[in-house]
Amino acid sequence: MADCEILETCLFFTDKMENMPTTAELLKRRFCRSNNSDCARYIVYKALGRDKVPPYLAPNQLDKANEIIAL
Repeated sequence: MADCEILETCLFFTDKMENMPTTAELLKRRFCRSNNSDCARYIVYKALGRDKVPPYLAPNQLDKANEIIAL
């Protein structure tokens, strides 16, 4: 599967994980370079658009993503 379409500009990785490259790479492998339909950030992006994805939202926060979409 191809990389996620928003990986290169994902604020979570460009801002929040900058000083943790090993952890960032593990998360990218799990959420960005396989099935991104499990990524909370991608789910909000697809449902509401890029401007509605909070910078603090981690890829594994599916409950939070569902709350954001439900608002």
